[in-house]
Amino acid sequence: MKSVQELVNPKKVNLLDFDRKGLAAFFVGLGEKPFRATQLMKWIYQENVYDFDAMSNISKSLRAYLTENCVIATPEIAVEQIASDGTIKWAMQTHCGNRIESVFIPEEGRNTLCISSQIGCALACTFCSTAQQGFNRNLVTSEIIGQLFVAQNRVGKDNRITNVVMMGMGEPLLNFDNVVASVNLMMDDFAYGLSKRRVTISTSGVVPAMDRLTQVCDVSLAVSLHAVRDELRDEIVPINKKYPLNVLMEACRENAKIAPRRFITFEYVMLDGINDTMEDIKGLIKLLKTVPCKLNLIPFNPFPNSPYNCSSKETILKFKTLLNDAGIITTVRKTRGEDIDAACGQLVGQVADKSRRHLKLQNMA
Repeated sequence: MKSVQELVNPKKVNLLDFDRKGLAAFFVGLGEKPFRATQLMKWIYQENVYDFDAMSNISKSLRAYLTENCVIATPEIAVEQIASDGTIKWAMQTHCGNRIESVFIPEEGRNTLCISSQIGCALACTFCSTAQQGFNRNLVTSEIIGQLFVAQNRVGKDNRITNVVMMGMGEPLLNFDNVVASVNLMMDDFAYGLSKRRVTISTSGVVPAMDRLTQVCDVSLAVSLHAVRDELRDEIVPINKKYPLNVLMEACRENAKIAPRRFITFEYVMLDGINDTMEDIKGLIKLLKTVPCKLNLIPFNPFPNSPYNCSSKETILKFKTLLNDAGIITTVRKTRGEDIDAACGQLVGQVADKSRRHLKLQNMA
């Protein structure tokens, strides 16, 4: 496997930028048969073979072409931190000098990888440390799937990654094509073969992209809700100004129609004195009863200069109990990796901010 620095050579095609459909089209463009895509994917993702000359069922002439013109390159681990609970956070170096962060969360019966889709984030959610770093650019497919590629090789076959959540740095649906291609690879039997129920895309509510996703990619969807009143959500999740709650909830209802027994996961960060009152509980019950869903309460994870505090354990438990009693399946997310800033909302990477946030918000899909 080549260094990430190979990516700076525009003459080389990074084959990790293609899902199977894209790779088949690439080979057809070379005058080859489409099945070359499955052959190559099996070598890369299943056999961990990155030397084209070692791919014995590919013709010698094609191997020579691939060696000359193509590369298999991923981001590289720059920093690794291991938390007291076994959570691992990696800062991965991209070719442009920025770093993204990925988190491996081992649990009984499952291993989850939280990956990033952008360098930074343009959405400016006020409770999220990542959002305070600004926005640089979208990650390309090889940088997204590359996080899974690198992480799986790092933890080894005995720690197979069973679940992937796109809840790291960035808003996945503002990087639609690269995210969908990456998700296709995660679920492809010739790559990682993950179930659609084990791959989750999280969004703050980019409604047109949610509608588009419904048409092209059947994966689990998580929606960052965090407030039940438009005036509050406008403040803490600014994209709500463009796609308010009634529009967002209609998109969720449409997404839930994709398959029987399909659930939307709603995420709700608990902010002391902000969104944790009895009125908020009543609002959640009213709002969520219209959608097949489950609710994930997230204890707020502090970061420097944040204006918020986490709701008390008693308040969070009260939320969980009353919502469950009302028929809303509600859980509390266990905080993992807090001692290495790997918990939800704490990922910051290393971002050269190129954003002009007011323009970003005006021009969102």
